Amino acid sequence: MTDFWILLTGALVACCCAILGSFLVLRRMSLIGDAISHSVLPGIVIAFMISGSRESFGMLLGASVLGLITVFLIQMFQQSGVQSDAAIGVVFTALFAIGVVLVSLNLRQVDLDLDCVLYGEIAHVHWNTWELFGTDVGPKAVWMLGLTLLIIVVVIGLFYKQFKLCSFDPALAAAVGIPVALFHYLLMGLVSMATVSSFESVGAILVVGMLIIPASAAYLLTDKLGHMIVISVGIGIASTFLGYGAAVILDASIAGCMVCAALLLFIVAFLLSPSHGLLARYLRRRRMQEQTIQP
Repeated sequence: MTDFWILLTGALVACCCAILGSFLVLRRMSLIGDAISHSVLPGIVIAFMISGSRESFGMLLGASVLGLITVFLIQMFQQSGVQSDAAIGVVFTALFAIGVVLVSLNLRQVDLDLDCVLYGEIAHVHWNTWELFGTDVGPKAVWMLGLTLLIIVVVIGLFYKQFKLCSFDPALAAAVGIPVALFHYLLMGLVSMATVSSFESVGAILVVGMLIIPASAAYLLTDKLGHMIVISVGIGIASTFLGYGAAVILDASIAGCMVCAALLLFIVAFLLSPSHGLLARYLRRRRMQEQTIQP
């Protein structure tokens, strides 16, 4: 049963990240997940200071608020003329440093497991369960990630055309009356939710890999957004199962092996992509050379 919960948790994380990662890759905002994963630390600490509890929902709420603040600050700096990568670097390093200072000043004697919060351990998900009327209904991480995935699917499904147009041509989207800024912050809010809901499973750092790698591999394999999302989800789920199998064989970090499996699948896509792969480009060059040589 332990294996089932680990695989289910990993698959839910992969699905959440793959759907959102497809839009981030198209928008060239892949590292925004990394920024959010670091900058939410002050929100976690402040939520703990207010509630005095390490209960998951309070930390999720605090981290989500800081995630949205992170996105707002990055956007504000970019609109003021700061380069995109510099804006991301300034915001997430500053907020992360503020979180570290808050921990050192206020929580020195408190067992706030930041390693678990930031890095996670998916092998432990089956120990932290919810009880409903005295009945164990399964790990909290599964319920939280399941709710997050449901929200993502509903929001993306309802506004798919708007998200698609804003990703490919924001100027045209604004011209036809779509509130581009609103959908930008809505997408970033979903990314923030997906990131922080993964704290106690694969961890905020490793979820960045699942946000970027499956979507990047899918981008190499298709030119249609709908197909890209489906392929990205498939790669994410495949990475979960392959990574878990590798972790069992090697006795290594489960979450780390899952991301490494995603990397291997990306390399396969990079080599064998019908349009962008190295093999396809090599064959095209060979055909052009042969056509040039022929009289």
